Amino acid sequence: MNMICKFICKLKIKKADFDLIVSHAKNNLPNEACGLLAGKIEDGIKIVEKIYTLTNIDESPEHFSIHPQEQLQAIKDIRRLGLNPLGNFHSHPSTPARPSKEDIRLAYDPQASYMILSLMDETPVLKSFHIEKAKGTVLIEEITII
Repeated sequence: MNMICKFICKLKIKKADFDLIVSHAKNNLPNEACGLLAGKIEDGIKIVEKIYTLTNIDESPEHFSIHPQEQLQAIKDIRRLGLNPLGNFHSHPSTPARPSKEDIRLAYDPQASYMILSLMDETPVLKSFHIEKAKGTVLIEEITII
């Protein structure tokens, strides 16, 4: 099922999955960490069912590239489980949870959620964005941790 956000989308993620993203990001410091989000869409709400923690082959604190073989295996698993690819996540080790110019430039899927976890403060901050670079729009998605 495909869904294009017209305004602000809503996204639900389990506390255990939020904790997994934070742990993955901290374990990859000082570099950015990355991964994929999979789940289902119900009544216009994206519900994250599975997090795929993947390798940042760039090994950089300022950008990431997902390991291609790991990404392919994750997509195969998403299909096998009957889930939808919902988007991706990455961390910002020392900057706010907002898309950088590079994040916007590389946002090719206008249906994806682009989740960013900032570790710049003591308490991690997770935000999600809907990016339509062709329209020049970046909208914040409402995240509910359940």
